[in-house]
Amino acid sequence: MTEGAGAGQCDCGAAAGPLGECADYYHAILAEEQADPQMYRWHTVVVCAYLLQHPSRAHEKYLGTQFRLLQFFLDKGLDALLRVAAYQVARNRHGSRSGYDPAPFEAYEPLPSGASPGPFRAGFSGLPFRDGSFVADGHAAYGLRMRAIAEATVESWRTAGS
Repeated sequence: MTEGAGAGQCDCGAAAGPLGECADYYHAILAEEQADPQMYRWHTVVVCAYLLQHPSRAHEKYLGTQFRLLQFFLDKGLDALLRVAAYQVARNRHGSRSGYDPAPFEAYEPLPSGASPGPFRAGFSGLPFRDGSFVADGHAAYGLRMRAIAEATVESWRTAGS
């Protein structure tokens, strides 16, 4: 348990779930998505939302980009996020000097300054885990839950910055 969290409560403010704290859910998701290409499509959303809900576990210099990535996803959808992510990877390939392109994200708000705005109305320790899986009720349902977590993350940070 992270220092400062209450008994049975994650540092983001969420109560622990049946699998434990959010970190336990996050690591279980990362492990499961390695064997499931449909689930892996949500990887960027999972990582960005988790780190924005738990900034003490993130590299501070990347949080602003992760906040903009979530806003881009909420605005344009998962397929657009996957396309722009593939574009960024191609620009950063070994031997390429072009590097990261911030242009696709310039229209989105920067991360507000200040401490993490948790608790969040949707988070990781609230995810259902049945039959050893986060997608037991289907990939579409999993996607809706990831979208809800992304929305809650962006909403809380925006509210904290107002």
